[in-house]
Amino acid sequence: MRGRRLGYNVTMSKPSAKRRLRQFTVVIEQDEDGYYVASVPSLPSCYTQARTLEELAPRIREVIALCLAEQDAPRMKFVALEQVEVSA
Repeated sequence: MRGRRLGYNVTMSKPSAKRRLRQFTVVIEQDEDGYYVASVPSLPSCYTQARTLEELAPRIREVIALCLAEQDAPRMKFVALEQVEVSA
């Protein structure tokens, strides 16, 4: 798939002379029903889900575009991802 990168960064679209490319950190988790859930920490309420990772990639791009139509995203640099365990 063109524009897709491994890891947590997603490139928004194919390069174009008229468009700026923006990269967003996307967190992908799997819920108890087996669905993959993708969220974009720098864009509040920007998330989607799919049964497979192949279905998830175009969906998160679409959701990012929709979120950007409503709000601007701060420029952030991905630093780390950590899992923390706590007793509940």
